[in-house]
Amino acid sequence: MCSGQHNQLTLIGHKLCPYVQRTVIALKELGIAFKRIDIDLNNKPAWVKKLSPLGKVPVLVVDDETVLFESSVINEYVNEIGGGKMLSDTPVKKAKERAWVEFASSTLANVSQLYNAKDECSFTDAVNELQDKWVHLEENLAQSGFFNGEDFSLVDAAFAPVFRYFDVFERFGDFDFTNRFAKIEQWRKALGQRSSVINAVGPEYQEMLTNFVAAKESYLGELASTYITALVT
Repeated sequence: MCSGQHNQLTLIGHKLCPYVQRTVIALKELGIAFKRIDIDLNNKPAWVKKLSPLGKVPVLVVDDETVLFESSVINEYVNEIGGGKMLSDTPVKKAKERAWVEFASSTLANVSQLYNAKDECSFTDAVNELQDKWVHLEENLAQSGFFNGEDFSLVDAAFAPVFRYFDVFERFGDFDFTNRFAKIEQWRKALGQRSSVINAVGPEYQEMLTNFVAAKESYLGELASTYITALVT
């Protein structure tokens, strides 16, 4: 189904939110037109709370009567109206892909632990948890291309924001463990070159994320703060 057959969608998001990035990637991959409105999550407009029972982003406004929330649900809807090519047609394969999308969400929780870890010991623990996850991920990746091989899927859309974090974190932190996973690094590079992934964030993303981390009273926050200081001196 082409995008002209339904009302233009409105995506409510935040410039740093990885879950919003997932939906932007899916929309761009499928060529579906949409309007984007970014909000301040620390000062949410009252109308956002009325749209989403959870008060989180992304929120997708389909029409005057239909509002969707939760990124995995939104992305499956977007996939269906866009032709369904970002999930497998086979029930078992589709279920597995959905499971790996959830795995990506769990990985994002580990990323949050990374930038919130108060000291180096806690930070190392978070790195080790993430590394354990990547062992399983490496074992289930295709030999080349994207998660399933040549076809870009919702699993790829889910993991691209994870890797984007490390594109920034590696500027001021030591994450050499990523080099131990050849297939993941190859996949990460392929995702980083994808137009939909590149354009899922604005040019201010790197600076915004660095400042966000630097404002944390955490081990990685101190590294980010030192990095920023070095840039301006």
